Formats: sequence, C-alpha cells, structure tokens
Amino acid sequence: MSATLDKAAAENFPVAPAFLPRAWRDGLTAVYGYARLVDDIGDGDLAPGGHDAVLLGLEPDAVDDPLAMLDAFETDLLRVFGSADGPPRHPLLLALQPVVRDHGLTPEPFLGLIEANRQDQRVTRYETYADLAAYCELSANPVGRLVLSLTGTSTPERIRLSDSVCTALQIVEHVQDVAEDLGRDRIYLPAEDMRRFHVSEADLAAPSAGASVRSLIAFEAERARTLLDEGLPLVGSVHGRLRLLLAGFVGGGRAALRAVTAAGFDVLPGPPKPTKSGLLREVAAVLRTAPRKG
Repeated sequence: MSATLDKAAAENFPVAPAFLPRAWRDGLTAVYGYARLVDDIGDGDLAPGGHDAVLLGLEPDAVDDPLAMLDAFETDLLRVFGSADGPPRHPLLLALQPVVRDHGLTPEPFLGLIEANRQDQRVTRYETYADLAAYCELSANPVGRLVLSLTGTSTPERIRLSDSVCTALQIVEHVQDVAEDLGRDRIYLPAEDMRRFHVSEADLAAPSAGASVRSLIAFEAERARTLLDEGLPLVGSVHGRLRLLLAGFVGGGRAALRAVTAAGFDVLPGPPKPTKSGLLREVAAVLRTAPRKG
C-alpha cells in the first residue's frame, strides 16, 4: 500500500499538499491510491509475489493477468459501496470506504478508471483525437470530478472546466511518456496527427527525436496548453486553499509543458520533468491570471 502511495512524488503536480484541511488530504490520498493502483494493475506494475491478487481472492499468478485482476478489483470496489458481499478485501479500498461514505461519492468515476485500464488491454493505438479524448473521459476526467466532490464544490460548469484540465494533464503525460508507452506497445499520439507530420512508429522508437517527431510533439503540447487555458477559470471559481490546490494542477501541467519545450520537444530519451522552481513559478502565474468568479 505504501509503495503505491509513494508514487505520488513522481507526479507533475502535488497530490495532497500539507496546506489542505486534514479531511481533504485524507480523501485525496485515498482517491490517488485507488487511481494509482488501478493503473499499476493495468500496466502490470504490481509488486512481485502476487500479494495483490491473493488479497482480491485470486491465485498469485493472476497478477500477470490484468483483465482478471481488474475484474476482481471491480468486485472489491463494489464492496466499498455495499453492493457486493462483505467489506473490501484490499487495504487501499478499505481506506477508501470511509471517504466514500463521508463525502457521498458515487461509483461512476471509480468504475471509469477501471474501464480505462480495460481499454488499455484492448486498444493500443488511437486513430483520431476524438478517440483519444473519449479515452481521457475514462482515464483522467473522473479524477477531477472526484476532487470537486471531495471538496463539496461540484457544479456542472466546474465539471466542464475540470474535464478540460484533466484531459490536458493526460495529454501532457502522454507527450512526456512516448518512449515508455511504446515500450508497452501503446501509442497515445493520434494516428491522424502522426500521418500529418509524417511520423512513423519506427521514428518513435529512435533514441532521439528527428524534426518530424519534434513537430508532432509540439503540436500535441500546444493542444494540451489550449485545454489548460480553457480550464483556467476553474481556479478562479473557487476560494482559499482549494484555489491553491487547483492552481497546482494547472501550474503542474504548464510546468511540464515548459520542460518539454525546453527539451526541444525531444521526449524520446526520457520524459522531460519540471523543476520545483519552475512549478512554483507556473502556479504563481496561474493564481495571478485565473479570472475570478463569485
């Protein structure tokens, strides 16, 4: 459980910073742990030994079968919501149960994250940006919706803005992780864009990016930047410490894009990462420029 939560430090933005109220931090940590574990199941990144499989009632070697693991994990998730037998078996889901109860959370966003990882087992290429955006609706947008629900600030307009931010952050991650994703036989760059910039899969497997790949990455980075700008009013629609948290999300995305730009859009040697000072500068800029409402 701690190994899963320790991965929060590698994110582009703070997951549950210390300035938040304790109840919010506990809720965000539980939701992050859930999302991280689902991703680890889908990516085959669970700890060796099969302990997670045994917790979910499977044989240890089922840890190498992501679809079987995801099915068992979904059954355990339903125990959180009281719609299956007994309490949750996995400790991360057991920790999630009081958060769900205290905040009146619904199963849909959690189920969306599981379905995104099922899709990762079946779909390894995306033909159009619309196809990719539909994937982000499952893989990223539920997290922002959960943040709004946890903080009691969910409205239809904030959900719309949050979806823009979360889709942007997912695209940023895809841009940073092109080489890692290809190593898993996955490409999250739309095929229509690859054709437009005359980029082949072999080009993505090179040790460093040529001019065509750099142009493609610049295009996708600009798409993410536009989505972040579209979601910026979300930050200005809330107050206090939540405003700072959401500025951290948007600023984290912007700082990551700045790191990609500073690398000359060559992401193939490894994911360009923002510095802490760069992140702080971007968060401050978001706080200055986010239009205030209410």
